[in-house]
Amino acid sequence: MAFVHGKSAHFEIADSGDVSRDISAYCDTVDFPRTADTAETSTFGSTSKSYLAGLKDGTISISGIWDPTVDGYLDGIVGLDAQAFIYGPAGSTGGNIKYSGTCICTAYNPPADLSKANTFSASFQITGDVTRGTF
Repeated sequence: MAFVHGKSAHFEIADSGDVSRDISAYCDTVDFPRTADTAETSTFGSTSKSYLAGLKDGTISISGIWDPTVDGYLDGIVGLDAQAFIYGPAGSTGGNIKYSGTCICTAYNPPADLSKANTFSASFQITGDVTRGTF
């Protein structure tokens, strides 16, 4: 089994001009939870619940060290129609796993704190299918 350190992660998001921007060098966290709905199908007389698989869903949350260029990319896509993303948990070297799809930037927060470097966070709602492939 090949284990990979998180320092190698890769994240790209399309800017408001639909140009893919690699912002990996500014990120220190990427969360990529994916879920699936279920519909209960249990009936009278059942002794255990039963379900049908439903629709898939997912979100992306990123955070990192604030930079004016990245600020322009993220601030420019808040609330826009779906933007393309690429996420590589093991990095972007050929053969590594990548997830790609489209998402809507639902929140961008560029806070400042007197006691540390400026950071940012952003949240995205995935829309449509996510494709798992390789770089």
